[in-house]
Amino acid sequence: MPHTVRTELPANPLAAAAARGFTRVALGRWHVGGDAAEDTVLLVSELVTNAVVHAGTSVELECRYAAGVVYAEVADRHPARRVAAHGQEGHGHGLQLVGALAKEWGISYRRGRKTVWFQLGPAPQPLELVDEPLSGETLPTDPASTRCAESPDAPPSAVHPYAYREWTDSGALCFLAEASDLLAGHTDEDKVASLAGQLMVPRFADWCAVWLWDGARSRLPRLARVWHAQESRIEALRAELAGEAPVAGSRVLPGQAAGWRWPAAAATGSGSGASVLCDLVVGGRRVGTLVMGRAGLLRIPDEVMGLVEDFARRVALAVLSARRYTLQANISRILQRGLLPSEEMRIPGLDTALVYEPAGEGAWAGGDFYDLLRLSDGRWRFALGDVCGNGPEAAVVTGLARPVLRLLAREGHSVPETLDRLNREVGEQARFLSVVYGELAFHDGLVDCTLTCAGHPLPLVRDASGGVRTAARPQLLLGVAQQVGYECQSFTLHPGDTLLCVTDGVTERRCGRRFFDDGDGLATRFAGCAGLDAGGTAERLRREVYDFAPELPADDLAMLVLRVPERAEAALDG
Repeated sequence: MPHTVRTELPANPLAAAAARGFTRVALGRWHVGGDAAEDTVLLVSELVTNAVVHAGTSVELECRYAAGVVYAEVADRHPARRVAAHGQEGHGHGLQLVGALAKEWGISYRRGRKTVWFQLGPAPQPLELVDEPLSGETLPTDPASTRCAESPDAPPSAVHPYAYREWTDSGALCFLAEASDLLAGHTDEDKVASLAGQLMVPRFADWCAVWLWDGARSRLPRLARVWHAQESRIEALRAELAGEAPVAGSRVLPGQAAGWRWPAAAATGSGSGASVLCDLVVGGRRVGTLVMGRAGLLRIPDEVMGLVEDFARRVALAVLSARRYTLQANISRILQRGLLPSEEMRIPGLDTALVYEPAGEGAWAGGDFYDLLRLSDGRWRFALGDVCGNGPEAAVVTGLARPVLRLLAREGHSVPETLDRLNREVGEQARFLSVVYGELAFHDGLVDCTLTCAGHPLPLVRDASGGVRTAARPQLLLGVAQQVGYECQSFTLHPGDTLLCVTDGVTERRCGRRFFDDGDGLATRFAGCAGLDAGGTAERLRREVYDFAPELPADDLAMLVLRVPERAEAALDG
Protein backbone atom coordinates (compact mmCIF):
# COMPACT_ATOMS: atom_id res chain seq x y z
CA MET A 1 0.00 0.00 0.00
CA PRO A 2 1.24 3.52 -0.71
CA HIS A 3 1.30 6.32 1.82
CA THR A 4 -0.05 9.84 1.23
CA VAL A 5 -0.11 12.81 3.58
CA ARG A 6 -1.23 16.38 2.99
CA THR A 7 -1.18 19.64 4.87
CA GLU A 8 -1.89 23.31 4.25
CA LEU A 9 0.59 25.94 5.41
CA PRO A 10 -0.12 29.65 5.90
CA ALA A 11 1.85 32.24 3.97
CA ASN A 12 4.19 33.30 6.79
CA PRO A 13 7.90 32.91 7.67
CA LEU A 14 7.17 29.76 9.70
CA ALA A 15 5.86 27.85 6.68
CA ALA A 16 9.23 26.45 5.55
CA ALA A 17 10.11 25.17 9.02
CA ALA A 18 6.66 23.61 9.37
CA ALA A 19 7.07 21.93 6.00
CA ARG A 20 10.44 20.47 7.00
CA GLY A 21 9.08 19.08 10.26
CA PHE A 22 6.00 17.70 8.55
CA THR A 23 8.08 15.97 5.86
CA ARG A 24 10.58 14.48 8.32
CA VAL A 25 7.82 12.95 10.43
CA ALA A 26 6.14 11.44 7.37
CA LEU A 27 9.40 10.02 5.99
CA GLY A 28 10.26 8.63 9.41
CA ARG A 29 6.94 6.84 9.62
CA TRP A 30 7.61 5.38 6.18
CA HIS A 31 11.16 4.31 7.16
CA VAL A 32 12.70 6.51 4.47
CA GLY A 33 16.17 7.71 5.45
CA GLY A 34 19.57 8.56 4.05
CA ASP A 35 20.06 10.83 1.08
CA ALA A 36 16.49 10.35 -0.15
CA ALA A 37 15.10 11.76 3.09
CA GLU A 38 17.56 14.67 3.27
CA ASP A 39 17.02 15.61 -0.39
CA THR A 40 13.25 15.47 0.01
CA VAL A 41 13.28 17.73 3.08
CA LEU A 42 15.62 20.19 1.34
CA LEU A 43 13.53 20.41 -1.83
CA VAL A 44 10.25 20.74 0.05
CA SER A 45 11.71 23.56 2.14
CA GLU A 46 12.96 25.43 -0.93
CA LEU A 47 9.69 25.06 -2.85
CA VAL A 48 7.55 26.17 0.09
CA THR A 49 9.83 29.18 0.59
CA ASN A 50 9.53 30.11 -3.10
CA ALA A 51 5.75 29.79 -2.98
CA VAL A 52 5.39 31.97 0.12
CA VAL A 53 7.80 34.64 -1.16
CA HIS A 54 6.69 34.85 -4.80
CA ALA A 55 3.01 33.81 -4.69
CA GLY A 56 2.12 35.16 -1.25
CA THR A 57 -0.72 32.67 -0.75
CA SER A 58 -1.23 29.70 1.51
CA VAL A 59 0.59 26.57 0.36
CA GLU A 60 -0.62 22.99 0.02
CA LEU A 61 2.02 20.30 0.56
CA GLU A 62 1.49 16.68 -0.40
CA CYS A 63 3.95 13.80 0.02
CA ARG A 64 3.63 10.22 -1.21
CA TYR A 65 5.75 7.12 -0.89
CA ALA A 66 5.41 3.77 -2.66
CA ALA A 67 7.74 1.11 -4.08
CA GLY A 68 10.88 3.02 -3.09
CA VAL A 69 9.76 6.24 -4.76
CA VAL A 70 9.21 9.53 -2.94
CA TYR A 71 6.88 12.01 -4.60
CA ALA A 72 6.08 15.54 -3.35
CA GLU A 73 4.22 18.53 -4.68
CA VAL A 74 3.87 22.12 -3.49
CA ALA A 75 0.88 24.12 -4.74
CA ASP A 76 -0.08 27.76 -4.29
CA ARG A 77 -3.12 29.76 -5.38
CA HIS A 78 -1.41 32.26 -7.64
CA PRO A 79 -1.34 30.62 -11.08
CA ALA A 80 -0.88 33.94 -12.87
CA ARG A 81 2.65 34.29 -11.48
CA ARG A 82 4.61 31.83 -13.59
CA VAL A 83 7.65 30.09 -12.12
CA ALA A 84 10.90 31.12 -13.80
CA ALA A 85 13.05 28.40 -15.30
CA HIS A 86 15.98 27.45 -13.13
CA GLY A 87 19.11 29.36 -13.88
CA GLN A 88 17.45 32.74 -14.33
CA GLU A 89 18.83 35.43 -12.08
CA GLY A 90 16.74 36.99 -9.36
CA HIS A 91 14.52 33.97 -8.77
CA GLY A 92 16.39 32.05 -6.03
CA HIS A 93 17.87 28.62 -6.23
CA GLY A 94 14.84 26.43 -5.44
CA LEU A 95 14.28 25.16 -8.98
CA GLN A 96 18.01 24.79 -9.59
CA LEU A 97 18.11 22.39 -6.67
CA VAL A 98 15.05 20.55 -7.96
CA GLY A 99 16.65 20.16 -11.37
CA ALA A 100 19.89 18.90 -9.82
CA LEU A 101 18.47 16.47 -7.26
CA ALA A 102 15.14 15.19 -8.56
CA LYS A 103 14.85 12.23 -10.87
CA GLU A 104 11.72 13.79 -12.43
CA TRP A 105 10.08 17.16 -11.82
CA GLY A 106 7.69 19.59 -13.46
CA ILE A 107 5.37 22.57 -13.18
CA SER A 108 1.65 22.63 -13.99
CA TYR A 109 -0.75 25.55 -14.18
CA ARG A 110 -4.49 25.28 -13.66
CA ARG A 111 -7.30 27.65 -12.94
CA GLY A 112 -6.73 28.88 -9.40
CA ARG A 113 -3.67 26.71 -8.79
CA LYS A 114 0.03 26.36 -9.65
CA THR A 115 1.92 23.18 -8.69
CA VAL A 116 5.62 22.26 -8.63
CA TRP A 117 6.24 18.52 -8.17
CA PHE A 118 9.26 16.28 -8.00
CA GLN A 119 10.09 12.61 -7.63
CA LEU A 120 13.09 10.94 -6.00
CA GLY A 121 13.98 7.29 -6.14
CA PRO A 122 14.39 4.43 -8.58
CA ALA A 123 12.47 3.93 -11.78
CA PRO A 124 8.81 3.09 -11.14
CA GLN A 125 8.24 -0.63 -10.57
CA PRO A 126 5.08 -2.45 -9.42
CA LEU A 127 6.59 -3.40 -6.03
CA GLU A 128 4.63 -3.74 -2.82
CA LEU A 129 5.55 -2.18 0.50
CA VAL A 130 6.28 -4.53 3.35
CA ASP A 131 5.28 -2.16 6.14
CA GLU A 132 1.74 -1.27 7.15
CA PRO A 133 0.12 1.98 5.96
CA LEU A 134 -0.23 4.84 8.40
CA SER A 135 -3.36 4.81 10.46
CA GLY A 136 -4.47 8.30 9.54
CA GLU A 137 -3.66 10.18 12.73
CA THR A 138 -2.41 13.80 12.72
CA LEU A 139 1.30 14.17 12.13
CA PRO A 140 3.09 16.50 14.55
CA THR A 141 4.75 19.43 12.82
CA ASP A 142 5.97 22.88 13.64
CA PRO A 143 3.39 25.26 15.16
CA ALA A 144 2.63 26.84 11.80
CA SER A 145 1.53 23.55 10.30
CA THR A 146 -2.04 22.29 10.05
CA ARG A 147 -3.69 18.90 10.28
CA CYS A 148 -3.04 16.30 7.62
CA ALA A 149 -4.71 13.00 6.78
CA GLU A 150 -3.38 9.73 5.48
CA SER A 151 -5.22 8.53 2.36
CA PRO A 152 -5.83 4.80 2.70
CA ASP A 153 -7.48 4.66 -0.73
CA ALA A 154 -4.42 6.01 -2.56
CA PRO A 155 -3.14 3.77 -5.38
CA PRO A 156 -0.30 1.34 -4.64
CA SER A 157 1.66 1.80 -7.82
CA ALA A 158 4.48 4.33 -7.98
CA VAL A 159 3.90 5.00 -11.65
CA HIS A 160 5.15 8.44 -12.50
CA PRO A 161 2.19 10.85 -12.71
CA TYR A 162 3.26 12.03 -16.15
CA ALA A 163 3.86 8.57 -17.57
CA TYR A 164 0.78 8.99 -19.79
CA ARG A 165 2.01 12.05 -21.59
CA GLU A 166 -0.16 11.23 -24.62
CA TRP A 167 -3.13 12.52 -22.64
CA THR A 168 -1.91 16.07 -23.04
CA ASP A 169 -0.14 15.90 -26.40
CA SER A 170 -1.61 17.56 -29.46
CA GLY A 171 -3.91 14.55 -29.69
CA ALA A 172 -5.94 16.05 -26.86
CA LEU A 173 -7.07 18.88 -29.13
CA CYS A 174 -8.20 16.38 -31.75
CA PHE A 175 -10.02 14.41 -29.06
CA LEU A 176 -11.90 17.48 -27.79
CA ALA A 177 -12.85 18.50 -31.33
CA GLU A 178 -14.07 14.99 -32.05
CA ALA A 179 -15.99 14.90 -28.77
CA SER A 180 -17.72 18.20 -29.56
CA ASP A 181 -18.79 16.91 -32.94
CA LEU A 182 -20.08 13.57 -31.64
CA LEU A 183 -21.89 15.01 -28.63
CA ALA A 184 -23.63 17.78 -30.58
CA GLY A 185 -27.17 17.16 -31.75
CA HIS A 186 -28.09 14.28 -29.43
CA THR A 187 -31.63 14.60 -28.14
CA ASP A 188 -31.47 12.09 -25.27
CA GLU A 189 -29.42 12.94 -22.19
CA ASP A 190 -28.87 9.25 -21.38
CA LYS A 191 -27.34 8.74 -24.83
CA VAL A 192 -25.07 11.71 -24.16
CA ALA A 193 -23.94 10.07 -20.92
CA SER A 194 -23.35 6.77 -22.73
CA LEU A 195 -21.34 8.45 -25.47
CA ALA A 196 -19.24 10.33 -22.90
CA GLY A 197 -18.23 7.04 -21.30
CA GLN A 198 -17.38 5.47 -24.63
CA LEU A 199 -15.26 8.45 -25.62
CA MET A 200 -13.20 8.23 -22.43
CA VAL A 201 -12.88 4.43 -22.20
CA PRO A 202 -10.49 2.93 -23.09
CA ARG A 203 -8.77 5.81 -24.85
CA PHE A 204 -8.01 7.84 -21.73
CA ALA A 205 -9.51 5.92 -18.83
CA ASP A 206 -10.07 2.36 -17.66
CA TRP A 207 -13.54 3.23 -16.39
CA CYS A 208 -15.98 6.11 -16.36
CA ALA A 209 -19.28 6.90 -14.65
CA VAL A 210 -21.75 9.70 -15.35
CA TRP A 211 -24.40 10.92 -12.91
CA LEU A 212 -27.19 13.22 -14.16
CA TRP A 213 -28.86 15.65 -11.81
CA ASP A 214 -31.95 17.80 -12.05
CA GLY A 215 -32.59 19.73 -8.89
CA ALA A 216 -36.15 20.46 -9.98
CA ARG A 217 -37.06 16.75 -9.87
CA SER A 218 -34.73 15.16 -7.34
CA ARG A 219 -32.28 16.06 -4.64
CA LEU A 220 -29.93 13.23 -5.60
CA PRO A 221 -28.19 12.62 -8.91
CA ARG A 222 -29.08 9.58 -11.01
CA LEU A 223 -26.36 7.18 -12.07
CA ALA A 224 -26.97 7.25 -15.82
CA ARG A 225 -24.04 5.31 -17.24
CA VAL A 226 -21.14 3.19 -16.06
CA TRP A 227 -18.47 2.07 -18.51
CA HIS A 228 -15.43 -0.15 -17.96
CA ALA A 229 -12.74 -1.36 -20.34
CA GLN A 230 -13.44 -4.85 -19.02
CA GLU A 231 -17.10 -5.41 -19.70
CA SER A 232 -17.34 -8.11 -17.04
CA ARG A 233 -16.68 -5.47 -14.36
CA ILE A 234 -19.41 -3.03 -15.41
CA GLU A 235 -22.23 -4.49 -13.30
CA ALA A 236 -20.09 -4.80 -10.17
CA LEU A 237 -18.88 -1.21 -10.60
CA ARG A 238 -22.44 0.01 -11.15
CA ALA A 239 -23.61 -1.81 -8.02
CA GLU A 240 -20.88 -0.14 -5.95
CA LEU A 241 -21.58 3.34 -7.31
CA ALA A 242 -25.39 3.12 -7.47
CA GLY A 243 -26.12 4.40 -3.98
CA GLU A 244 -23.52 7.13 -4.08
CA ALA A 245 -23.79 10.85 -4.74
CA PRO A 246 -20.30 12.02 -5.80
CA VAL A 247 -19.48 15.35 -4.21
CA ALA A 248 -16.43 17.51 -4.84
CA GLY A 249 -14.61 19.10 -1.93
CA SER A 250 -15.77 22.41 -0.49
CA ARG A 251 -12.77 24.20 -1.98
CA VAL A 252 -13.34 22.89 -5.50
CA LEU A 253 -14.77 25.50 -7.86
CA PRO A 254 -17.82 24.64 -10.00
CA GLY A 255 -16.66 22.71 -13.05
CA GLN A 256 -13.19 22.13 -11.60
CA ALA A 257 -11.73 18.62 -11.58
CA ALA A 258 -10.62 17.10 -8.28
CA GLY A 259 -9.32 13.80 -7.04
CA TRP A 260 -11.78 11.12 -5.99
CA ARG A 261 -11.68 7.75 -4.30
CA TRP A 262 -10.81 4.58 -6.22
CA PRO A 263 -13.76 2.13 -6.24
CA ALA A 264 -12.89 -1.43 -5.26
CA ALA A 265 -14.92 -2.82 -8.19
CA ALA A 266 -12.83 -0.82 -10.67
CA ALA A 267 -9.61 -2.70 -9.83
CA THR A 268 -7.87 -4.42 -12.73
CA GLY A 269 -4.93 -6.76 -13.02
CA SER A 270 -2.58 -3.85 -12.26
CA GLY A 271 -4.31 -3.11 -8.96
CA SER A 272 -5.91 0.22 -8.12
CA GLY A 273 -5.18 3.62 -9.55
CA ALA A 274 -6.21 7.26 -9.51
CA SER A 275 -9.65 8.79 -10.09
CA VAL A 276 -10.87 12.27 -10.91
CA LEU A 277 -14.30 13.86 -10.43
CA CYS A 278 -15.67 16.84 -12.35
CA ASP A 279 -19.14 18.33 -12.11
CA LEU A 280 -20.96 19.00 -15.38
CA VAL A 281 -21.69 22.71 -15.09
CA VAL A 282 -23.38 25.07 -17.58
CA GLY A 283 -23.86 28.71 -16.69
CA GLY A 284 -23.29 27.99 -13.02
CA ARG A 285 -25.92 25.23 -13.01
CA ARG A 286 -24.86 21.67 -12.26
CA VAL A 287 -26.50 19.14 -14.59
CA GLY A 288 -24.46 16.10 -13.59
CA THR A 289 -21.08 14.70 -12.57
CA LEU A 290 -18.43 12.79 -14.48
CA VAL A 291 -15.94 10.49 -12.74
CA MET A 292 -13.16 8.58 -14.47
CA GLY A 293 -10.15 6.59 -13.36
CA ARG A 294 -7.05 4.93 -14.68
CA ALA A 295 -5.23 2.02 -13.10
CA GLY A 296 -1.54 2.14 -12.27
CA LEU A 297 -1.36 5.88 -11.59
CA LEU A 298 -0.18 7.46 -8.37
CA ARG A 299 -2.25 10.55 -9.18
CA ILE A 300 -3.98 12.20 -12.10
CA PRO A 301 -1.67 14.90 -13.55
CA ASP A 302 -2.90 18.47 -13.48
CA GLU A 303 -2.70 18.72 -17.26
CA VAL A 304 -5.05 15.77 -17.49
CA MET A 305 -7.33 17.45 -14.96
CA GLY A 306 -7.57 20.37 -17.39
CA LEU A 307 -8.43 18.00 -20.24
CA VAL A 308 -11.17 16.40 -18.13
CA GLU A 309 -12.59 19.87 -17.33
CA ASP A 310 -12.71 20.78 -21.04
CA PHE A 311 -14.38 17.48 -21.85
CA ALA A 312 -16.87 17.85 -18.98
CA ARG A 313 -17.92 21.27 -20.27
CA ARG A 314 -18.74 19.75 -23.64
CA VAL A 315 -20.69 16.94 -22.04
CA ALA A 316 -22.60 19.44 -19.89
CA LEU A 317 -23.58 21.51 -22.92
CA ALA A 318 -24.77 18.37 -24.73
CA VAL A 319 -26.83 17.29 -21.70
CA LEU A 320 -28.45 20.72 -21.41
CA SER A 321 -29.20 20.76 -25.15
CA ALA A 322 -30.80 17.31 -24.93
CA ARG A 323 -32.92 18.43 -21.98
CA ARG A 324 -34.14 21.49 -23.83
CA TYR A 325 -35.06 19.35 -26.81
CA THR A 326 -36.94 16.93 -24.56
CA LEU A 327 -38.80 19.82 -22.95
CA GLN A 328 -39.83 21.19 -26.34
CA ALA A 329 -40.90 17.74 -27.53
CA ASN A 330 -43.02 17.29 -24.40
CA ILE A 331 -44.64 20.68 -24.92
CA SER A 332 -45.35 19.73 -28.52
CA ARG A 333 -46.98 16.45 -27.50
CA ILE A 334 -49.10 18.15 -24.86
CA LEU A 335 -50.22 20.81 -27.35
CA GLN A 336 -50.92 18.13 -29.93
CA ARG A 337 -53.19 16.29 -27.52
CA GLY A 338 -55.02 19.52 -26.74
CA LEU A 339 -55.36 20.66 -30.35
CA LEU A 340 -56.61 17.38 -31.84
CA PRO A 341 -59.64 15.21 -31.05
CA SER A 342 -59.19 12.70 -28.26
CA GLU A 343 -62.02 10.43 -29.37
CA GLU A 344 -61.77 7.73 -32.03
CA MET A 345 -61.96 9.04 -35.60
CA ARG A 346 -64.87 6.89 -36.78
CA ILE A 347 -68.28 7.63 -38.30
CA PRO A 348 -70.86 4.85 -37.93
CA GLY A 349 -72.07 3.74 -41.33
CA LEU A 350 -68.88 4.94 -43.08
CA ASP A 351 -65.53 3.28 -43.62
CA THR A 352 -63.16 5.90 -42.15
CA ALA A 353 -59.37 6.25 -42.20
CA LEU A 354 -57.05 9.02 -41.10
CA VAL A 355 -53.35 9.69 -41.66
CA TYR A 356 -51.78 12.39 -39.52
CA GLU A 357 -47.98 12.71 -39.35
CA PRO A 358 -46.39 15.99 -38.21
CA ALA A 359 -43.08 16.64 -39.96
CA GLY A 360 -39.89 16.56 -37.96
CA GLU A 361 -39.11 14.78 -34.70
CA GLY A 362 -40.24 16.88 -31.77
CA ALA A 363 -41.71 19.54 -34.08
CA TRP A 364 -44.12 22.07 -32.65
CA ALA A 365 -47.77 21.15 -32.91
CA GLY A 366 -49.95 23.49 -34.88
CA GLY A 367 -49.57 22.82 -38.62
CA ASP A 368 -52.25 20.47 -39.94
CA PHE A 369 -55.36 19.61 -37.94
CA TYR A 370 -58.51 17.52 -38.33
CA ASP A 371 -61.85 17.02 -36.62
CA LEU A 372 -65.03 14.94 -36.67
CA LEU A 373 -68.12 16.07 -34.75
CA ARG A 374 -71.53 14.39 -34.35
CA LEU A 375 -74.47 16.80 -34.14
CA SER A 376 -77.60 16.21 -32.09
CA ASP A 377 -79.76 15.42 -35.14
CA GLY A 378 -77.45 12.65 -36.39
CA ARG A 379 -75.56 14.72 -38.94
CA TRP A 380 -71.75 14.87 -38.87
CA ARG A 381 -69.31 17.71 -39.46
CA PHE A 382 -65.74 17.08 -40.60
CA ALA A 383 -62.72 19.35 -41.12
CA LEU A 384 -59.19 19.02 -42.43
CA GLY A 385 -57.11 22.18 -42.23
CA ASP A 386 -53.63 23.61 -42.51
CA VAL A 387 -52.33 26.76 -40.83
CA CYS A 388 -49.85 28.74 -42.91
CA GLY A 389 -46.58 28.70 -41.00
CA ASN A 390 -45.47 26.64 -38.03
CA GLY A 391 -44.36 26.89 -34.44
CA PRO A 392 -46.29 28.35 -31.51
CA GLU A 393 -47.87 31.10 -33.66
CA ALA A 394 -49.47 28.48 -35.88
CA ALA A 395 -50.54 26.52 -32.81
CA VAL A 396 -52.48 29.56 -31.62
CA VAL A 397 -54.57 29.54 -34.82
CA THR A 398 -55.07 25.78 -34.64
CA GLY A 399 -56.19 26.12 -31.04
CA LEU A 400 -58.70 28.75 -32.20
CA ALA A 401 -60.05 27.00 -35.32
CA ARG A 402 -61.21 23.67 -33.90
CA PRO A 403 -63.20 25.05 -30.94
CA VAL A 404 -64.82 27.75 -33.10
CA LEU A 405 -65.85 25.19 -35.73
CA ARG A 406 -67.38 22.98 -33.05
CA LEU A 407 -69.15 25.80 -31.24
CA LEU A 408 -70.73 27.26 -34.37
CA ALA A 409 -71.79 23.83 -35.61
CA ARG A 410 -73.53 23.05 -32.32
CA GLU A 411 -75.29 26.43 -32.45
CA GLY A 412 -76.84 25.42 -35.78
CA HIS A 413 -74.81 27.56 -38.21
CA SER A 414 -74.54 26.19 -41.73
CA VAL A 415 -71.23 25.24 -43.35
CA PRO A 416 -70.82 28.61 -45.18
CA GLU A 417 -71.90 30.62 -42.14
CA THR A 418 -69.43 28.76 -39.94
CA LEU A 419 -66.53 29.55 -42.28
CA ASP A 420 -67.60 33.20 -42.56
CA ARG A 421 -67.37 33.55 -38.78
CA LEU A 422 -64.10 31.64 -38.53
CA ASN A 423 -62.62 33.78 -41.32
CA ARG A 424 -63.08 36.92 -39.23
CA GLU A 425 -61.51 35.30 -36.18
CA VAL A 426 -58.48 34.05 -38.12
CA GLY A 427 -57.99 37.48 -39.71
CA GLU A 428 -57.47 39.00 -36.26
CA GLN A 429 -54.54 36.60 -35.70
CA ALA A 430 -52.69 37.88 -38.82
CA ARG A 431 -52.44 34.29 -40.06
CA PHE A 432 -53.92 32.37 -42.99
CA LEU A 433 -55.79 29.08 -42.76
CA SER A 434 -56.78 26.64 -45.48
CA VAL A 435 -59.54 24.16 -44.73
CA VAL A 436 -61.95 21.63 -46.19
CA TYR A 437 -65.09 21.79 -44.06
CA GLY A 438 -68.19 19.75 -44.66
CA GLU A 439 -71.36 18.11 -43.39
CA LEU A 440 -72.62 14.56 -43.85
CA ALA A 441 -76.27 13.44 -43.67
CA PHE A 442 -77.39 9.78 -44.02
CA HIS A 443 -80.56 8.48 -45.69
CA ASP A 444 -81.49 5.20 -47.41
CA GLY A 445 -77.90 3.97 -47.64
CA LEU A 446 -76.74 7.19 -49.29
CA VAL A 447 -74.69 10.04 -47.82
CA ASP A 448 -75.44 13.65 -48.73
CA CYS A 449 -72.29 15.77 -48.46
CA THR A 450 -72.11 19.55 -48.30
CA LEU A 451 -68.66 21.11 -48.16
CA THR A 452 -66.55 24.20 -48.75
CA CYS A 453 -62.90 24.26 -49.80
CA ALA A 454 -61.16 27.46 -48.65
CA GLY A 455 -57.67 27.75 -50.12
CA HIS A 456 -57.12 24.01 -49.68
CA PRO A 457 -56.20 21.19 -52.09
CA LEU A 458 -59.48 20.20 -53.69
CA PRO A 459 -61.16 17.09 -52.28
CA LEU A 460 -61.62 14.16 -54.66
CA VAL A 461 -64.39 11.60 -55.06
CA ARG A 462 -63.81 8.16 -56.59
CA ASP A 463 -67.03 6.43 -57.61
CA ALA A 464 -67.66 2.70 -57.52
CA SER A 465 -66.56 2.34 -61.18
CA GLY A 466 -63.13 3.90 -60.44
CA GLY A 467 -63.70 7.34 -61.94
CA VAL A 468 -62.25 10.31 -60.04
CA ARG A 469 -63.61 13.87 -59.95
CA THR A 470 -63.10 17.00 -57.86
CA ALA A 471 -65.79 17.55 -55.25
CA ALA A 472 -65.60 21.33 -54.72
CA ARG A 473 -64.60 24.66 -56.23
CA PRO A 474 -61.57 26.56 -54.90
CA GLN A 475 -62.26 29.59 -52.68
CA LEU A 476 -60.15 32.13 -50.80
CA LEU A 477 -57.96 31.27 -47.80
CA LEU A 478 -59.38 32.15 -44.41
CA GLY A 479 -57.83 35.28 -42.91
CA VAL A 480 -57.06 37.06 -46.20
CA ALA A 481 -60.15 39.30 -46.35
CA GLN A 482 -62.78 40.11 -43.74
CA GLN A 483 -65.83 39.92 -46.01
CA VAL A 484 -65.75 36.94 -48.36
CA GLY A 485 -69.08 35.09 -48.38
CA TYR A 486 -68.12 31.45 -48.66
CA GLU A 487 -70.25 29.10 -50.77
CA CYS A 488 -70.77 25.37 -50.45
CA GLN A 489 -71.14 22.55 -52.95
CA SER A 490 -73.39 19.55 -52.42
CA PHE A 491 -73.27 16.02 -53.82
CA THR A 492 -74.28 12.51 -52.86
CA LEU A 493 -71.98 9.61 -52.06
CA HIS A 494 -73.32 6.24 -53.19
CA PRO A 495 -72.27 2.80 -52.00
CA GLY A 496 -68.69 2.17 -53.12
CA ASP A 497 -67.90 5.91 -53.45
CA THR A 498 -64.87 7.32 -51.57
CA LEU A 499 -64.16 10.92 -50.53
CA LEU A 500 -60.48 11.89 -50.15
CA CYS A 501 -59.29 15.07 -48.43
CA VAL A 502 -55.57 15.86 -48.10
CA THR A 503 -53.34 18.75 -47.02
CA ASP A 504 -50.60 20.30 -49.16
CA GLY A 505 -48.06 18.07 -47.44
CA VAL A 506 -49.36 15.47 -49.93
CA THR A 507 -49.93 17.50 -53.09
CA GLU A 508 -46.73 19.58 -52.74
CA ARG A 509 -44.39 16.74 -51.83
CA ARG A 510 -41.31 17.62 -53.89
CA CYS A 511 -38.74 15.57 -55.76
CA GLY A 512 -36.33 17.93 -57.49
CA ARG A 513 -38.53 20.23 -59.57
CA ARG A 514 -41.50 17.85 -59.63
CA PHE A 515 -44.46 17.81 -57.25
CA PHE A 516 -46.51 14.81 -56.25
CA ASP A 517 -49.68 16.28 -57.78
CA ASP A 518 -48.12 17.39 -61.08
CA GLY A 519 -50.29 16.23 -63.98
CA ASP A 520 -53.11 15.26 -61.62
CA GLY A 521 -50.78 12.81 -59.95
CA LEU A 522 -52.93 12.52 -56.82
CA ALA A 523 -56.10 11.78 -58.81
CA THR A 524 -54.30 9.16 -60.89
CA ARG A 525 -52.95 7.40 -57.83
CA PHE A 526 -56.32 7.66 -56.10
CA ALA A 527 -57.97 5.98 -59.08
CA GLY A 528 -55.46 3.16 -58.73
CA CYS A 529 -56.81 2.42 -55.26
CA ALA A 530 -60.07 1.01 -56.64
CA GLY A 531 -61.20 -2.01 -54.69
CA LEU A 532 -59.44 -0.94 -51.48
CA ASP A 533 -61.23 0.03 -48.31
CA ALA A 534 -60.58 3.37 -46.58
CA GLY A 535 -57.63 2.05 -44.56
CA GLY A 536 -56.03 0.41 -47.60
CA THR A 537 -56.50 3.58 -49.66
CA ALA A 538 -54.93 5.78 -46.99
CA GLU A 539 -51.96 3.45 -46.50
CA ARG A 540 -51.23 3.09 -50.23
CA LEU A 541 -51.32 6.86 -50.80
CA ARG A 542 -49.17 7.43 -47.73
CA ARG A 543 -46.60 4.95 -48.99
CA GLU A 544 -46.56 6.53 -52.45
CA VAL A 545 -46.02 9.98 -50.91
CA TYR A 546 -42.96 8.67 -49.04
CA ASP A 547 -41.66 6.79 -52.11
CA PHE A 548 -41.97 9.86 -54.32
CA ALA A 549 -38.69 11.34 -53.00
CA PRO A 550 -35.72 9.90 -51.10
CA GLU A 551 -35.90 12.53 -48.37
CA LEU A 552 -38.39 12.46 -45.52
CA PRO A 553 -41.36 14.80 -45.95
CA ALA A 554 -40.59 18.37 -44.92
CA ASP A 555 -44.25 19.28 -44.31
CA ASP A 556 -47.00 17.81 -42.15
CA LEU A 557 -48.86 14.95 -43.80
CA ALA A 558 -52.63 14.56 -43.31
CA MET A 559 -55.32 12.58 -45.18
CA LEU A 560 -58.96 11.87 -44.39
CA VAL A 561 -60.66 9.04 -46.31
CA LEU A 562 -64.45 8.49 -46.09
CA ARG A 563 -65.92 5.54 -48.00
CA VAL A 564 -69.54 4.45 -48.24
CA PRO A 565 -69.58 0.64 -47.93
CA GLU A 566 -71.28 -1.53 -50.54
CA ARG A 567 -74.64 -2.82 -49.36
CA ALA A 568 -73.23 -6.33 -49.01
CA GLU A 569 -70.39 -4.97 -46.86
CA ALA A 570 -72.80 -2.99 -44.72
CA ALA A 571 -74.98 -6.03 -44.18
CA LEU A 572 -71.94 -8.10 -43.29
CA ASP A 573 -70.77 -5.44 -40.82
CA GLY A 574 -74.19 -5.33 -39.28
